[in-house]
Amino acid sequence: MRRNRDADWNDWPVADYLAENYHRLHPCDIGVIRHHAAVYRRCAPGALARTLELGAGPNLYPLMLAGAASRRIDALEPSAANVRYLRRQLDEGPDASWQPFFRLCRSLDPALPASCAEALRPVRVVRGTADDVVPGTYDLASMNFVAESVTEDFDEFTALCAAFVRAVRPGGRLLAAFMERMPSYRIGGGPVWPACPVDDTLLRAVFTPRTTGLRIARLAKDRTLPEYGDTGILLLRAERPDTTVPKPER
Repeated sequence: MRRNRDADWNDWPVADYLAENYHRLHPCDIGVIRHHAAVYRRCAPGALARTLELGAGPNLYPLMLAGAASRRIDALEPSAANVRYLRRQLDEGPDASWQPFFRLCRSLDPALPASCAEALRPVRVVRGTADDVVPGTYDLASMNFVAESVTEDFDEFTALCAAFVRAVRPGGRLLAAFMERMPSYRIGGGPVWPACPVDDTLLRAVFTPRTTGLRIARLAKDRTLPEYGDTGILLLRAERPDTTVPKPER
């Protein structure tokens, strides 16, 4: 059984991953963006002081989506390769391939700035892992295709999800997307990366005791993507329970 520490994430194949998944807008991207935009759209511009993208990878659209509601977006990422890509996108401007993603984001949330580069202005790339997050730091945390895609150990998957929940303050929002039942996988012709095949039942077992307002939706398998062995995508929204104890009435 391989765990997160057993993979060389610094050598993550950024170019192959982007070519396979994000050089064009796939149906599953549209579904994820619609799901997440519905949450951000309910937040007034600048209403969220600080938000987190946990395990950001080289995927820019979750960062774009937060660009109106959040005054600071921390893109937390352990991989040196992904960090280099993210910083280059912020410093030099996003690649043209991201423009269709941004147009969709802005059509769903007109509060977003007029340009993708401006929407990404609040982003700060932070090299680190979930272990580096101070609990309760964020108003909202987002995690896309991360916890199930870095380990074959279900206990470690659960621990990563628990850290994700703890990252937000009590009452804070949680947004996530998971590959459904995806086994360990390969990008391009490279090595096999560890993963654990999660489903709706497992997500509910992990998140129900830790959250409130849990809702899980499903997207059908996207046949326009490479064959990774998954059966679809699971979309999650929830809140961290508010632990404030009400004062007794007098």
